[in-house]
Amino acid sequence: MAKESAFEQLDPLLQHRVRFAVCVLLSKGEQLSFSYLKKTLRATDGNLGAQLTKLESKGYLKVNKFFENRKPLTTYSLTPKGRSDLQKHLRALQRIIDLGDRKPSDD
Repeated sequence: MAKESAFEQLDPLLQHRVRFAVCVLLSKGEQLSFSYLKKTLRATDGNLGAQLTKLESKGYLKVNKFFENRKPLTTYSLTPKGRSDLQKHLRALQRIIDLGDRKPSDD
């Protein structure tokens, strides 16, 4: 079986700007709130909610819902699967970047 190219190793789920950014922000190991993600990414409620739902449904995110000062608060954290798949995606991106450093005669 032929070895997959770096392009084929990219995670389709992480090729969306908001989903990729959420995973990168969460990769620092912290739980982040919906409102923090919305403000940081300058996303609408609807778009961010849809992208978070996709990440959660694929097992990339853990969602925590609770009340703080009598107000509902939702936080998100990266699961081990999400962390592992993000690292694979980043390695594939780095291999693609490295291709740009090759001279045409390197083929």
